Amino acid sequence: DPHILTGNMISDHVKGKKMYDFEKRIVNGIRLHRKIDAYTDSHPETKIIRSFFTDAYGLYHAVFSDVVCDYFLANDPEIFPAESGLKDFSHSCYEILDEFQTVLPESFRILFPYMKQYDWLYNYRFHPGIEKSFAGLVRRAKYMHESETAFRIFRDNEEEMRLVYQKFFPQLVFFTADTLQQIVTND
Repeated sequence: DPHILTGNMISDHVKGKKMYDFEKRIVNGIRLHRKIDAYTDSHPETKIIRSFFTDAYGLYHAVFSDVVCDYFLANDPEIFPAESGLKDFSHSCYEILDEFQTVLPESFRILFPYMKQYDWLYNYRFHPGIEKSFAGLVRRAKYMHESETAFRIFRDNEEEMRLVYQKFFPQLVFFTADTLQQIVTND
């Protein structure tokens, strides 16, 4: 659903009750994203991934964990059985977001051309894409100054993190489908 996808993609750029400035179906996407974030943040499996980053990055461990999960998702053969599947999905997302340019929050509208130009969604599939994503997180954070340690932690523990993702992700899929159904039903 283009509206759900748009709400999901812009959610981190919409603070608090500002979400109600959007059309109801986009609000549903924002709500879904926030519920997914809460579920992910409290899940015992993702706490394991976050623990790898805690000593070096403190409370920022969660953002690195999210990017790591994006990497495993981009490489998940159950979700994207062929490399072209992720490429097609990424381009479809960009096309949908292009259609919603007029309603995108300013901070997302500034970021979106770079997301598209450098194909962030597709490049989560590769180590250099994750390395750049980590560097981007550090550039936008007030209290982080380097991302090399995070990338080394990821590389050194990738297989262990992959096993955690494989336990977590099927549960997330079930949670997301159930939550989306509840959101739409209560709409």
